[in-house]
Amino acid sequence: MADEVVLLDFWPSPFGMRVRIALAEKGIKYEYKEEDLRNKSPLLLKMNPVHKKIPVLIHNGKPICESLIMVQYIDDVWKDKCPLMPSDPYQRSQARFWADYVDKKIYECGRKVWTTKGEEQAAAKEEFIGCLKLLEGELGDKPYFGGEKMGYVDVVLVPFYSWFYAYETCGNFSVEAECPKLVAWAKRCLEKESVSKSLPDPHKVYDFVLHLKKRFGIE
Repeated sequence: MADEVVLLDFWPSPFGMRVRIALAEKGIKYEYKEEDLRNKSPLLLKMNPVHKKIPVLIHNGKPICESLIMVQYIDDVWKDKCPLMPSDPYQRSQARFWADYVDKKIYECGRKVWTTKGEEQAAAKEEFIGCLKLLEGELGDKPYFGGEKMGYVDVVLVPFYSWFYAYETCGNFSVEAECPKLVAWAKRCLEKESVSKSLPDPHKVYDFVLHLKKRFGIE
């Protein structure tokens, strides 16, 4: 019996992009269902009753929630093609550590850049750039965080590249000027079809951020 795979998602979500990239890397066909987060579907509420958030991966009727867990699940289930996690236990632990760091820092720090002004925004920019520099240091001279091939941490982090333009424009700074190696890495990832087809146009993301700023009264 063929696998039935459904992804409940919202197009600008960097968390959903991770899952899209992982599925594309594995060559998995799936049904994409776009969610309206202001009017969540009964299916989303049923499949993720705890957090009621996207993304949700539904595999043969069973839900998997939280993007880091979903990417690992995809790697475990379809392990024969394009492994994302290292085989060495220590390397796996390090990949999980940096993925956790990205999850805890990048989204929230980036969000502060476009939701604040003045001194608060200056502090947010400094913190955000500091986080990126730390990640750039971890990347070092490797082509990918996964080494010679794109791996788990790459899949977890690269979706935020589609948000960089919004952060830069709202915060009046350049990620490339601060972290040239990290931007070169992101562009390298974008050469892969699994990434380029999973990430939205950065200008479209910026328009979405402007819409949010207006909705929340952040001018």
